Amino acid sequence: MQEFAYLVVPFIISVSLTPIVKVIAKHLGAYAHINERSVHTKVITRVGGVAIYLAFILSMTYFSDSIDGTIKGLLFGSGILFVGGLIDDMCDLKPIIKILFQLAATLVLIFVGGIELDIIRLPLGIVIDMGVISFIVTILWVIGITNAINLIDGLDGLAGGVCTIILVTIAFISFIDQRSDIAMLSLILAGSILGFLVFNIHPASVMMGDCGSLFIGFFIASISLMGFKSSTFITLGFPILLLSVPIIDTLSAIARRKLSGKSFSDADKMHFHHMLMERFGHRNSVFIIYAITICFGLSAYVYILNNALGIVLMCILFFLIELFIEKTHMISKRYRPILGFLKRVRILFRKIFK
Repeated sequence: MQEFAYLVVPFIISVSLTPIVKVIAKHLGAYAHINERSVHTKVITRVGGVAIYLAFILSMTYFSDSIDGTIKGLLFGSGILFVGGLIDDMCDLKPIIKILFQLAATLVLIFVGGIELDIIRLPLGIVIDMGVISFIVTILWVIGITNAINLIDGLDGLAGGVCTIILVTIAFISFIDQRSDIAMLSLILAGSILGFLVFNIHPASVMMGDCGSLFIGFFIASISLMGFKSSTFITLGFPILLLSVPIIDTLSAIARRKLSGKSFSDADKMHFHHMLMERFGHRNSVFIIYAITICFGLSAYVYILNNALGIVLMCILFFLIELFIEKTHMISKRYRPILGFLKRVRILFRKIFK
């Protein structure tokens, strides 16, 4: 079965290359830095993304008979971010330099690959033509999703596992929509990540680093845009839905640091996964986030079968996450829109039935 091979071949390559990458990284001194956001207390190599990238490229070479302009733009753009991330892993680039790498990669995606967010097909048959602002929206979308993936790379197996679930879900939706090109790309990258995860699950002996997280984040953002060109099911709603955890975490971090007067680049331990870990431990927190991502993926399938039921499930999931954010003060102790409203309702009922 060809689809199974798309997973197995890159998995074998990745699981074989990761130990080699670990040894080379050790000699080069490419270790993960320990800061106030870190959950590790020991030295761990942080360029495991090299194994993911090489497994993906080698598998693409094996499975692809020909590469069109769209895939060239995707490969060249992701290659730029892989190199930028690898440089950052080795010598710590300034945030502005990392953004410039992301901007360059996105421009390659647009002008070489012709991939652009020109039309958004939302649920309930709503179609939005982006027109002249499509160029800006595409840049913001790709850079935003890229950094959202980068931000959740904080626990062993977290970013890799969430991205694998996202990619497999996109692959299945692609099969339904008869987009075999997106399905192949998604499964090959998923297999590449799975081989790395063998060594990254808690307790991890290697981290993917920025060379891995930026490459994967850019790739996911890009293939979601590929689906917009002719797809009816792979719409803006589904990539956002599947990336709900990193997107919500990113928005919460922005709000939290803005309210506290800190820079967005300042590290802290108030991310979604940190809040979970305080209550459930390292490994269980990762599995909980896996489960949340799977639930969002399932709600996407339910939406395909029954629009109304799918939307209800999505709303329930977002409501529960919002309650968790308010309960844990992820944004601020003063941020309590739902809990505050419920408290006022309880007080009102007590007065009425007193």
